[in-house]
Amino acid sequence: MFHSSPAGWLALLSAFAALSAAAQPAPTVLNYKSALEGYRPFADEKPIPWKEANETVYRRGGWQAYAKEAAEGTPPAAAESSKGAAADAPAAHQGHAMPMPAKKEQP
Repeated sequence: MFHSSPAGWLALLSAFAALSAAAQPAPTVLNYKSALEGYRPFADEKPIPWKEANETVYRRGGWQAYAKEAAEGTPPAAAESSKGAAADAPAAHQGHAMPMPAKKEQP
């Protein structure tokens, strides 16, 4: 009959651990790249005078022009440079359809 002893199991376990450690491939070299590698410190820009800012807004068409740009989804620089191309482009969600909810019957 087979009797197992703790010493036998310990010897078998240590032999298995030594073989599995020898079978492991060579450790790979880890490369470290800091998350702050491309960090640029904050540079405080000098504000322009309020009269100049108001004149700029007035020349661009006032707050309505900014609201129109926001509704169209075009940034200010792109809106001025590609006014003709924007008319030729298809709508952003053209072809998407959402079914209307069914009307509830009145009791």
